[in-house]
Amino acid sequence: MFTGIVENLATIVAVSNEKSNIHFDIDSSLAKEFKIDQSIAHDGCCLTVIALNRDENQKISGYRVTAIDETLQKTTLQHWRPGSLINIERCTKVGSRLDGHIVQGHIDCTAVVSDMVDQNGSWEIKIKHELSPQYQTVNKGSITINGISLTVVESGADYFSVAIIPYTWNNTSFHLLKIGDQVNIEFDIIGKYVSKILEGK
Repeated sequence: MFTGIVENLATIVAVSNEKSNIHFDIDSSLAKEFKIDQSIAHDGCCLTVIALNRDENQKISGYRVTAIDETLQKTTLQHWRPGSLINIERCTKVGSRLDGHIVQGHIDCTAVVSDMVDQNGSWEIKIKHELSPQYQTVNKGSITINGISLTVVESGADYFSVAIIPYTWNNTSFHLLKIGDQVNIEFDIIGKYVSKILEGK
């Protein structure tokens, strides 16, 4: 489980294919604290560390994860290239403060940035997604975009908007987004359960 509070901007350094899977080698200043089999959220997508990469001095400088075809089809990972910057977060420690909200690291869908407005000190970003009863937002509710826990400002049937403070803008990949870009979305788990229960009735 994650909280949607991004710890680090990591860099994709290599991409390699193996059958229908893709291996990503990633550099991060946090890598020296990682261990094999650890779960890390990458732009909101939970992936397992399968190897630790070392530099010429044998110091850990990065790590490797693998995305299977199922993950590639439902996320933006298929578009990652060497040089891409991604948001990463380690899983939550039991007993820690929950600064964001409950995030599983299971992407529900990709969506599109449809508008970005500079509000002279913050940014409002509008996201358009597929129309589905499973994809529900509410005003002041929680949403995860590329692994970042945010509060919904405006909610519609197939869109929502969020407000981005300068710290989040500067310390995550949000400052790299453009209108038309795809993003990973994880809807609030509580809302998904409520929607499923109501659908059953």
